[in-house]
Amino acid sequence: MLDQIVFIAGVTVLGVLEQAYFSLQVIYARRKFSVSPPSTSGPPGFERVYRAQANCSEYFPLFITILWVSGVFFSQGLSSICGLLYIYGRYLYFKGYAKSAHGRLAPLYFSAKVLWVLIGFSALGILGFLCRSYLGLDVVQLASAALGLPEDGDGEEL
Repeated sequence: MLDQIVFIAGVTVLGVLEQAYFSLQVIYARRKFSVSPPSTSGPPGFERVYRAQANCSEYFPLFITILWVSGVFFSQGLSSICGLLYIYGRYLYFKGYAKSAHGRLAPLYFSAKVLWVLIGFSALGILGFLCRSYLGLDVVQLASAALGLPEDGDGEEL
C-alpha cells in the first residue's frame, strides 16, 4: 500500500517545505524593509514578497488535494511528476514576483496549466474507477483496444 503513495507523499513534503521557505522570505523581507507585524503594507519590495507568499499559500490546499486525488485514482508517477513541476513553477513565480509584479506572469500560467492537468488526471481516474466499480466497464482497457495499443502486462491502471 505505501509503495502506491510514497512518491505523492514525498512531493507533499517538498511542497510543505517550499511553503515554509516562502514564509521565511516574508520574515526576512519584514526585517529588510522594517515592516512590523501585523502590518501587511510597506515598500513595494516588501509587498511583492508578501503577496507572492500569500498567493502561493492560497493555492496550496487546491494543489495538495488534487495531487492526492490524481495520484490515488490515476497515476502516482505522472501525478508526482506534475507535482514537482508545479512546485518548481511556484518557486519561479515567487522569485519572479519578488523582483517585479510582471515577473510572476509566465510562472503563474505554467503552474495553472499543471494544476489543470492534475484536475484532468483526477477526473479521468475517478471516472475510470466508477465505471469499473459500478458499470463493470474497464475504460482503460476499452480505449487501449480501440486504439490498438498493447495491454499493460500487470493489469494495473495507468
